Amino acid sequence: MKIFSLLILLLSNAVFAWGQRISVQDYIRQYKDIAIAEMHRTGVPASIKLAQGILESESGNGNLVKRSNNHFGIKCKSYWTGEKVYHDDDERDECFRKYDHAEDSWRDHSDFLRNSERYAALFRLKKTDYKGWAHGLKKAGYATNPRYPNILIWQIEKYNLHQYDLMEYTPDEASLVENETKVPADLDAPVTSPTTSQSAEQVFDIGAKTKRNGLSAIYAVAGTSLLAIATKHNLSLSRLLEYNDLDADGLLEEDSWIYLERKHKFAAQESVVADANESYHSIAQSHGVQLEKLLEYNGVTEDDEVAAGTTVWLKPNTQAAVTTSGTIIHKVQPKEGLYAISRKNNVPVSVIREINQLTSDQLQVGQQLIISK
Repeated sequence: MKIFSLLILLLSNAVFAWGQRISVQDYIRQYKDIAIAEMHRTGVPASIKLAQGILESESGNGNLVKRSNNHFGIKCKSYWTGEKVYHDDDERDECFRKYDHAEDSWRDHSDFLRNSERYAALFRLKKTDYKGWAHGLKKAGYATNPRYPNILIWQIEKYNLHQYDLMEYTPDEASLVENETKVPADLDAPVTSPTTSQSAEQVFDIGAKTKRNGLSAIYAVAGTSLLAIATKHNLSLSRLLEYNDLDADGLLEEDSWIYLERKHKFAAQESVVADANESYHSIAQSHGVQLEKLLEYNGVTEDDEVAAGTTVWLKPNTQAAVTTSGTIIHKVQPKEGLYAISRKNNVPVSVIREINQLTSDQLQVGQQLIISK
């Protein structure tokens, strides 16, 4: 009985650890030492290895890396004699290498580049030339995505990864990787639990395809690769970005719904009250509305801040009420100014000032303005 209880405890701990999300920053802290060590051993810049690891493994959160410790998506090849796992990539059930330890994957990636003739030109570049390496990898055929070099460069500069290209390697411990992910022998990857901030009505499987606002979508957390999402769901990256009103194609900076088809022009409900720290983009994503349309309904731009308590319209604005006499009245919302009201109602500011005999542009929340008589 004691042995059985111990096995249950170990299994529970393994599943719990499996379900934890790794942030990009934690991933960098965990693997920077081996990236530096490999740079001095083989010449592959530490910044490039870290950027590729972040992208290919989704910061250590991808299904493949959890099942195999394969951080770089290296496929079996005919000469591979080690353990294997099968994973859907460009085709279904492709063969990928499985490693006992994360360190093995990082070393094998270095050797894979170093020993391949098609990457030979890269090793004539300086270790500090991360831009040359990024473009060289794409040119040599490492990735098919035309934006691959820009994604790597964006990650390197965003997270200051090029600082590690200048560092010397001085090992302090026998293992270069702290707290590496252990691959359970006979477990399939469990579904990650929703974050504690979600309400009971919002329980869903992170990364699982579902329906949101009548549209095919997934919920992705910060650090998830947009390229990985597009590839998994047979979409071009440009199409995925278009569907979600995104112009950056690296990693998600915050948790978000990601739609796999074009969003609606308006939502079923008329409006929503903004919470703290929301943006017009996050509101559009939450309610499945095209950002351009949402901005149009509210007479704002994407860069405008949304104050907590602001009413955000999800369909054509009906706030401007028509009275029985035909007079149109507008009720002022929090953080709403004359120019926003003017844009919403297609009435010049000068006309609103004149009709309401305003002597300044200062408005009060709840104040009623005559838009037209």
